[in-house]
Amino acid sequence: MANEQTSVRSRTNTSLREPRRYKVIIYNDDFTTMEFVVHVLQSVFFKTADEAEALMLNVHQKGSATVGVYSYDIATSKVRKATMMAREENFPLRLECKPE
Repeated sequence: MANEQTSVRSRTNTSLREPRRYKVIIYNDDFTTMEFVVHVLQSVFFKTADEAEALMLNVHQKGSATVGVYSYDIATSKVRKATMMAREENFPLRLECKPE
């Protein structure tokens, strides 16, 4: 008889879960113009003109607002880009990303 080889495969259970999401928050200040905030919301966060204006007014009245919810890399990248744009225009606009 021929020698038969058998192999046993073992399965390992891996639990996959969604990556953690981060919300980007924009804060009100007394120096950054409303027009610039709308510009940032449209160019960095791809909001429509109406959405950007509504968010800007919400930030102005309440002190802060959530701009969007993203993965960590995208959230930090958008915060960095918006902050850099504000600093180039000498505005103290402050954004932050927090876990959702």
